[in-house]
Amino acid sequence: LALGSVGSTSQILFLFTGLIMGLGGGINVITAFYIGAKSKQDLNEAVHSSFIVSLFTGLILMSAGFILARPVLSLIKTKPELLDNAVIYFKIYMLGIPGVALYNYGNAVLSAAGDTKRPLYYLSFAGIINIILNLIFVIVFKMSVAGVALASLISQYVSAILVLIPLIKGIGNIKLQLSKLHANQEKTIKILKIGIPSGLQNAIFAIANTFIQVGINSFDSIMVAGASAGSNLDNIIYSAMNAFYVACATFIGQNYGAGNKKRILKSMIISNAYAFSLGSILSVTMFIFGHQCLGLFTTDQAVIEAGYIRLSIMFFSYPVASFMDNTIAANRGLGKTFVPSIIVFIGSCLFRIAWVLTIFAYFKTIQSLFLLYIFSWTITAIAEIIYFIKNYRKI
Repeated sequence: LALGSVGSTSQILFLFTGLIMGLGGGINVITAFYIGAKSKQDLNEAVHSSFIVSLFTGLILMSAGFILARPVLSLIKTKPELLDNAVIYFKIYMLGIPGVALYNYGNAVLSAAGDTKRPLYYLSFAGIINIILNLIFVIVFKMSVAGVALASLISQYVSAILVLIPLIKGIGNIKLQLSKLHANQEKTIKILKIGIPSGLQNAIFAIANTFIQVGINSFDSIMVAGASAGSNLDNIIYSAMNAFYVACATFIGQNYGAGNKKRILKSMIISNAYAFSLGSILSVTMFIFGHQCLGLFTTDQAVIEAGYIRLSIMFFSYPVASFMDNTIAANRGLGKTFVPSIIVFIGSCLFRIAWVLTIFAYFKTIQSLFLLYIFSWTITAIAEIIYFIKNYRKI
């Protein structure tokens, strides 16, 4: 029940964290652009404006999530036996959202400056703390879902503090100074102009996936728990591939600022090739060792078998997703986010909702539900690639 309760919150949580990730994408692109253009003053203003925007966004989302926890989880038809624990987990997790926002800010700025190692080290360290605290809170103090959420909350603020330290000390032409914190109007608008549509793209995915969660919730608790365990492995693959999407947006932003058209296309092709290859390797690995991997999250054999149904479909879907997500990142690097958001809305939101209401409603099998991923990603990828080519030719 605890695993199912946590899993029931995953798509709604991504709605909030996705907005923050999108904002981080905007910060990354703007920072990379000014680094490429070698404009120190603009860079300084962007860095300090971004901090304020990130902090306020985190606080607003935290408040909204804490207040709306039960109504939203009830709206997506979370099973009654899972609802109370799901609300507890969600509310505690939301208290850590400002930490998530500040980590994404620091990660975006450092990545734009070419420093991707330290954010990884900090996140890995925070992840280790998360695991240790999970064991202590759940096994020793018997805190169940509250312990899992509290461990996540603490690790989120640890990663945020760590990633801000090198920015405060200074890296290259970037130095975060509390005395200079000021939201420059021009830079704030530019950040929001890219960050909001990017965040809405992620929110659109979350909204569409919420319909999928409603479909999952129509099955028994074992299938809900199995899908939750499987989605944890999905997140590992997605996060690994996402690193190349961030690199894509960063390099394209820098080269766009420097006026180097040839490297823009090269960055897009290389990053997509890496993401596709990594996604393929990880997906096949998860498929072969799926039962063992799922066993890390549960010892219930029925839940493991239910989770493997998800893996057996998703393992060949994620490599396809690279063409969509990487091209979205490439368009973002060119400062184009509005049209890509519309494409995502049509291809990955409306299409998925239509699929749930037609294909899934007809077959009513878990397989028919999960197959919508690869079809929606393919449709969206084709449209995003066409739009990128159009913008690239105009440079």
